[in-house]
Amino acid sequence: MLLNGAGTLATRLAAEGASLGEVFSFMSSLYFRGKLAYATTVGAPPPDWPAALVIGPGLGLVPADLLIHTPELRAMAAVPVDPAEPNFREPLVRDALALESALGSDGRAVLLGSVATEKYVTPLTQVLGDRLHFPLAFVGRGDMSRGGLMLRCARTGEPLDCVPVQGAVRKGQRPPKLAAEGGRRP
Repeated sequence: MLLNGAGTLATRLAAEGASLGEVFSFMSSLYFRGKLAYATTVGAPPPDWPAALVIGPGLGLVPADLLIHTPELRAMAAVPVDPAEPNFREPLVRDALALESALGSDGRAVLLGSVATEKYVTPLTQVLGDRLHFPLAFVGRGDMSRGGLMLRCARTGEPLDCVPVQGAVRKGQRPPKLAAEGGRRP
C-alpha cells in the first residue's frame, strides 16, 4: 500500500517523508508499536544514542525517527533480510560495531526483533557476543503477542527479564495467552 501510494501515510511518505518508526509501525502494526513504546520507555541507551534503533535493510541500525521518503523505502524493500547478503549485513555490522563501542564495558543491547531465526542474531552476536540480550518472555510467542506484551510493559514501566542471546533457548512452546488487562482472558 505504501509503495503504491495508497493512503494518507503513503501520500506523506511521497511528499514530506515520514519517520521510519511510523512506516514500520504501519506495516507491522501492534508488534512494532510495542517495540517502539517499550524501547523508549524502558531503554537505557548510551549517551548520545536514541533509545530505539531500527534495523533498516541496507541502512544498518538507524534511529526510529529517521525521516524517509518513498525512494528510501523502495531501496530497503530491495535488500534481502539475509545475513549472507552483503547489502544487509555490512551496514548492520558497521553500526553494531559503533554501538558496541558506545556501550562501554558494562552495557548491553536488547534485541526486540525475532531471535527464532538467524537473520538478525548471526550478524549482531558476531559483534556484540554475550552483550546482545533478548526478553526471555519472547520464546514461543508470535509477533502480536510480543507486541502486546511490550505495550503492557511500556504502560507500567516494568522491564522484561532479558538474557544473553548466545546459548539461550530461542524457540519453544507457545506460552499461555496474555490475560486481558483487568485480569480476564480475552
